[in-house]
Parts: sequence; structure tokens; C-alpha cells
Amino acid sequence: MKNHITTIAFDADDTLWANEPYFQETEKEFCALLEDYLPHHSVSQELFKTEMQNLHLYGYGVKGFILCMIETITRVSNGTASLQLINKAIELGHDLLQQPIELLEGVPETLEALTGKYRLVMATKGDLLDQERKLKKSGLENYFHHIEIMSDKKNTDYKKLLKHLDCQPDHFLMLGNSIKSDVIPVLEIGGFAAHIPFHTTWAHEQHEHQLEHDRFVELEDIGKVLEYLAH
Repeated sequence: MKNHITTIAFDADDTLWANEPYFQETEKEFCALLEDYLPHHSVSQELFKTEMQNLHLYGYGVKGFILCMIETITRVSNGTASLQLINKAIELGHDLLQQPIELLEGVPETLEALTGKYRLVMATKGDLLDQERKLKKSGLENYFHHIEIMSDKKNTDYKKLLKHLDCQPDHFLMLGNSIKSDVIPVLEIGGFAAHIPFHTTWAHEQHEHQLEHDRFVELEDIGKVLEYLAH
């Protein structure tokens, strides 16, 4: 039962702060760089293909995205692209790494309301240095008992996290914007999971099927978790 929950974990990107809109804006600028070679939508498809091929090597994050942009330029141009074009892609990546942190509505208030009642954890995937930088800039660091920056979010990764926290699955609630990463693996190991939709989701994280589970809840925004836990 959810009244046994003692530990609440939060995804970071597009759950605590905005992230995907910055990536999408960068991708538009990248597509414009290659418009002499392919239409924008085709460049976007080629970039996504490169990202998927390299995901097992680079993981999630801006640095891998930069490498994928460079590889896509080389492939799309058949190796004829100028060094200047590659440098522009690297600059796009640098700009992405320096974007401001835009906290989503209700985040600080919700964390404040949960503090002292539950053990709060940040469980996110991505590049270690980049996620540490964002957390520090966010001003939210002190709310969390533990920070876990994961290379991926499969049920085995959550099992390791729960072992480290010495937490039983039925005492654990995960909140995040991705059904694929934040919900399904947690339900598979017997935990509770809440989906908080964000208006844009990376294609790789999209999940089309309706999910029904007695330990799953769809929340309109992060603040609604307080009502969920109270009933």
C-alpha cells in the first residue's frame, strides 16, 4: 500500500527543470547548418539514427549529442564538410551545456512540503558533470538525501539504487516525465511510480500505450503528488 512509502525519487530533466526544449532548439539550429545537404526533417532523422546507434557507447547527455552531431555531419556530407561546419556544431553543444536552469512550476514548494516526511532522492540519467552542474545551479541540492546519476534506467539499475538505499520496493515511489524510464522499470520491481507529463518528450522516451497498474498514477503536475500521498 502507498501509505508504506518512505522514499521518493525524482527524475531531473523535464521533471524538476526544463531540458528537452533546449535540445530541440539546438537540433533545429543543427539542421539549418546542413540544409545545403539535406532538408531539415531528413537531417533530424539522420541525427536520431546516429544517436540510437551510439547510445550504448555514449549514454545520455550533451557530450554524446555533440559527438553524434559531428558523426552525422561527416556521414551526410560524405566527408566533404568543412572544419568550420564541425566547429559550429561543437559551439552548439557548448551553448547547450551553458543553458540556464529553469525550474518547473511547483518544484521547490513540493520538495519543501515533502522534506522531513519522506527521504527524497534525485534519480536521473545523463552525463555526470552536466547533471551535477544543473543540480548545483538549480538550488535544489539540499533537499535530497541521495543523488543518483545513472547511465541508464532499467529495472536492474533501480534494483541497485534500492539496495544502496536499503529500501524495499513497496516503500519506494518514483516520479518522472518518462513512462519508459521512470515508470515501467519501477513497476517491474514492485515499486510505485507516478508519471508527470511534460509538453515535449524525446522520441526515444515516448510510450504510446495506455498503462494501467495499481501502483501507477498519472499526475497533472508535480504538486499533485501531495494529494496522491494524502489519500
